[in-house]
Amino acid sequence: MLAFAIIFITLALVFYSIGVWSEKIQGNLKKWHVVIFWCGLVFDTLGTTLMGRMANEAFRLNFHGVTGAVAIILMLFHAVWATKVILKNSPEEKRQFHKFSIVVWLVWLIPYISGMIFGMAG
Repeated sequence: MLAFAIIFITLALVFYSIGVWSEKIQGNLKKWHVVIFWCGLVFDTLGTTLMGRMANEAFRLNFHGVTGAVAIILMLFHAVWATKVILKNSPEEKRQFHKFSIVVWLVWLIPYISGMIFGMAG
């Protein structure tokens, strides 16, 4: 189960990074970015759920647990907002969206990195 959790969390990193940075570089939110954001969220949720099952608990009130919960909530908000922007089809909103994406990605990296550190520490 650990291998699957690691694979899912790593896929979340790959998908989310591709979505956020390609959107930033292209300077405009596109439909495929939204799909990639949702894929990142799904893989992160799957990986987090598996990690919780292995620890026999859903949530720990510690640095990693809190930052992880904040990151998933932000990812969900980000994906929903991206979906709304695409459906609304406002060129200005599409151009401005990437500013929030970078912040969400940076926040997401905190539990990703802390999970690796705490996992290796034991």
